[in-house]
Amino acid sequence: MLQNLNQNFWRNSLAVHPSVIKRHRQSLKRRARNVEIKSKLRTLLKKARQAVEAKDSGIAQTQIREVNKALSKAVSKGIIKYNTASRWLSRLSRGAAKTGAAG
Repeated sequence: MLQNLNQNFWRNSLAVHPSVIKRHRQSLKRRARNVEIKSKLRTLLKKARQAVEAKDSGIAQTQIREVNKALSKAVSKGIIKYNTASRWLSRLSRGAAKTGAAG
């Protein structure tokens, strides 16, 4: 059944050339990796925001450091844009400074 669906997919939507099939396979792999990394980023940002709101200086600092590292890595891999990462980190740091969780 699955093989039948797969054949219909190729027959109806894409040219059946080895290069097209390979590119599609690569895009599926990359999409899965990008989704996973973005999910981890969102989780890290959420934890950092919670630490900032709790005004826990020590935890907030380590969380912000982790977020910075993860954002830099995501930017270098092309998963998110540089300005987006800068904006997220700036908002987080500004919030930490405002609540006194910056240290």
